[in-house]
Amino acid sequence: MALARHRDAYDHVVAALRSAGCVFAEDEADLLIEEASDPGALESMLARRVAGEPLEVIVGWAEFGGLRVIVEPGVFVPRRRTEALVREAVAVVGTRAIVVDLCCGTGAVGMAIQGAVSGIELYASDIDPVAVRCARRNVEPLGGRVFEGDLYAPLPASLRGRTDVLVVNAPYVPTGAIGLMPSEARDHEPRITLDGGADGTEIQHRVAAAAADWLAPGGHLLIETSQEQAEHTAAAVVGGGLTAEVRRADDVDGTVLVGRRPHPRGPSGPHVGGG
Repeated sequence: MALARHRDAYDHVVAALRSAGCVFAEDEADLLIEEASDPGALESMLARRVAGEPLEVIVGWAEFGGLRVIVEPGVFVPRRRTEALVREAVAVVGTRAIVVDLCCGTGAVGMAIQGAVSGIELYASDIDPVAVRCARRNVEPLGGRVFEGDLYAPLPASLRGRTDVLVVNAPYVPTGAIGLMPSEARDHEPRITLDGGADGTEIQHRVAAAAADWLAPGGHLLIETSQEQAEHTAAAVVGGGLTAEVRRADDVDGTVLVGRRPHPRGPSGPHVGGG
């Protein structure tokens, strides 16, 4: 009988999710049923999902980089494409490195890097107090520190000129394109986590302009961007005195700009490359 009731619940949830346009209705149904504490909770969670609320917010977590990341209401939900940013960071970070996660949101990027490379010193910052609260739940149990404020402003001054890796998933959706995003993003995630200004790169420019002051010689700046905006992101990074190379990960539809602060004895000037 219990199995029959479970099957009826599953069919009901799948049908409702399909009607709402959820592409992965079966997978989402399994997760909702697993996370619901009782039939009433399941119906409440289903209603929220049908209304367009992100699944990760409803269940309270997202899978990212092989980790379970806490996701609170009002926080940007980690996307799979951002795993490309983590991969590129892991490729250049060493043990005992200082890593700073700017515009950290849930803190997922820093968490994933720390999960892949032992012994790093992790710092993160975000301007949104809701994101900071969530990131502290994710990052601080791992030994990292999270600060509230605008980009570099809240970071300890001792990190200036000593940071080995800066990872940045700043908002990069052009203001005029936000209305074209899926409902679960434009209606249920804070605009501050999406809006990158007129061309989507305004915050990236601010990050790039100050990056050289915070990076150690040979240190890396990694910024998630889009294929369409990569050229503009690269120009901003070069303008900040770094080298710049665009990396593409087709498997997750991710684009990452990898910048590097030259060593004093290194090449005399920055360059732009593609990959």
